[in-house]
Amino acid sequence: MKRAKIARAPHSEESAGHPAIIGTDFLLSIVETHNAGKNGNTVTMDSGFKAQKELEKIEEQIQRLQALEGQNEVTRRQVQQLHERVNDLRREVSSHMNPWERTEMARHPQRPYTLDYVERIFTDWSEIHGDRGFADDPAIVCGMARFQGEEVLIVGHQKARDTKQKVYRNFGMPNPEGYRKALRVMQVAAKFRRPIFTFIDTPGAYPGLGAEERGQAEAIAYNLREMVRIEVPIVVTITGEGGSGGALAIAVGDRVLMMENSIYSVISPEGCASIMWRDATKRNIAATAMKITPKDLSELGIIDGIVTEPPGGAHTDHAQAAELLGNMLHGQLTELKKLPVADLLNARYAKFRNMAQFFQVEA
Repeated sequence: MKRAKIARAPHSEESAGHPAIIGTDFLLSIVETHNAGKNGNTVTMDSGFKAQKELEKIEEQIQRLQALEGQNEVTRRQVQQLHERVNDLRREVSSHMNPWERTEMARHPQRPYTLDYVERIFTDWSEIHGDRGFADDPAIVCGMARFQGEEVLIVGHQKARDTKQKVYRNFGMPNPEGYRKALRVMQVAAKFRRPIFTFIDTPGAYPGLGAEERGQAEAIAYNLREMVRIEVPIVVTITGEGGSGGALAIAVGDRVLMMENSIYSVISPEGCASIMWRDATKRNIAATAMKITPKDLSELGIIDGIVTEPPGGAHTDHAQAAELLGNMLHGQLTELKKLPVADLLNARYAKFRNMAQFFQVEA
């Protein structure tokens, strides 16, 4: 099946000392190319993720146009129309992305991480460090905050964007002391009757020798058992990658949400492809077969809700992404607070016990 490649901006002459600007005709050509494929029930973009990157370049050109001085009303109206067209196209591209392309989006280096959401959704943040046994793990951040005036506890994986911070955060892969720190904070939340929000974004728990020697598997298993028993509401959100037990160790909750461009799986698509076909390049086939997208997992009953992202993904507008997530968190917490503790715990236990059950239907 042939796939139409997204057109690139024509090289136009710079005039009046202003940078070249992509015109309406070019943007319309992209829309027509995309719509032609959509009407034929095929994804015509070379890659949904690549298309999003092209749209980011267009947006940069539009921002340059906005920065020009002496714009008249007609120019401002055209800029606004370009913005609207780009947003519409971003929504269309997002709706046609396959599971591997969503995996690429989930790993986008500019996606908001836990501390980005904390900054925009919560107030009075006070971080808590250390597991009181070995060390502090920067790959997991924990702390107290206020959510719309209510005191809450926050636990989340923390990635980074520059090399120094990536090493410091261990690329978002926690050691066992990170999970023990997280459980310690959750037990504090239970003691003072504070709801818990957890944010998941990790390729998995750190598999290093030191982590295994300090009891990585035991720390994860202990968290799973204890989180089922915590007598306060727990709302879990997968914001990017939800990888294996490293994600599940802080993902046992009353409500499990996923951002629109996130993934949740027991292994990465590359890892699955390497095992099944001895070929990591078949990751796109593996991603489709594994059912790792929010839509698939919602249909399977693994998650409870999908959080809409801004057009083009959360990385395009951190503030809007946080606003959309904050509204969803508020609604979920309001519902959970109405439940008696016994009902809350029973429902949480049943939720995870009923996952992945298969029943043979007699003919």
